[in-house]
Amino acid sequence: MAPTSSPSGPGDAAQAPVGLTFASFQGLGLDVGLAMARTARDAGFSSYWTAETVSTEAFATLGAVAAGVGGLGLGTGVLALQLRTPQVAAMGAATLQALAPDRDVLLGVGISSPVVVGRWHGANYGDRPVAQVREFLELTAACLSGEGVSYDGEFYKASRFRLGVRLGDRRPKLVLGALNQRMLRLAGELADGVLLNYLPASAVPWCVEQVRAGERFAQRPPGSCTIYAYVHVGVCDTEAARPAGRKDLFSYAVVDAYAQAFERAGFGDEIAALRTAHQDGDREAAVAAVSDRMVDAIDICGDAAVVAGAVQEYRDAGVEVPVIMPLPWGEDRVATIEATIDAVT
Repeated sequence: MAPTSSPSGPGDAAQAPVGLTFASFQGLGLDVGLAMARTARDAGFSSYWTAETVSTEAFATLGAVAAGVGGLGLGTGVLALQLRTPQVAAMGAATLQALAPDRDVLLGVGISSPVVVGRWHGANYGDRPVAQVREFLELTAACLSGEGVSYDGEFYKASRFRLGVRLGDRRPKLVLGALNQRMLRLAGELADGVLLNYLPASAVPWCVEQVRAGERFAQRPPGSCTIYAYVHVGVCDTEAARPAGRKDLFSYAVVDAYAQAFERAGFGDEIAALRTAHQDGDREAAVAAVSDRMVDAIDICGDAAVVAGAVQEYRDAGVEVPVIMPLPWGEDRVATIEATIDAVT
């Protein structure tokens, strides 16, 4: 899959495609989300993404962007796949494509976490994530083809399903959120794109290597799976933002898959100390175990030059489409987001 592209006009970033995600500032409300979508479009961003946990629903949010802003590709990053059948996910993505027929629709899915899926939504997280994701991707892709689909899997089934949304030549693309080796290789094997998250730029080449190995296994052309990555940056004071960065990284490091990715990225000492303190019930010590080095490598705050340099570092490491996750940790959160968008372009 080629990097996000579209006809010429506002929202193009043909030489250097870049996205913006609403994920980090959903708490500021949908009005701010739409305003920042307009700002990003006018600044030359190519796509707008949203996450989905307990805040705004992804397809409705992106539908509002398609109708009220326009000029941007539309991405989910990522949907917890246990909360929708592949058929329903395909219907949602196809509906967005019908609303924005000249734009890329990027259906980002992932296995999420036991907290989001099980505790918050009361669904079954599952104990065979790679096998379940494989079936989800296979069946979703088949549904998006527009052909009649029958599928008899361990996790998902369909009997003579046919998507009823009429689409032209442009159809939604499947993007897999992935962290570790087996899931990264699965993305290369089956998905149109992979979405990396919560990793330093130094960890990107290894991830790209795994994706390309998956492509080779499936005998796909090199580069069939586009490398997207959330790049966590904010134009704000580095020292003042570090406490928020520590809390942010702690909340992910307690999830096994993220802990493994952090360890592989060179933060094994921090993860060992954090998880020991967390198991002992000492949350304060667990948060404090996240070092300045770890924060500065993943949740990157500084002036506009620092932010622009960080985004370029991810590009140089192999990210084809950086998706900016603005860290709204300045005194004026909206102004911080706007300054971060400006720094990137």
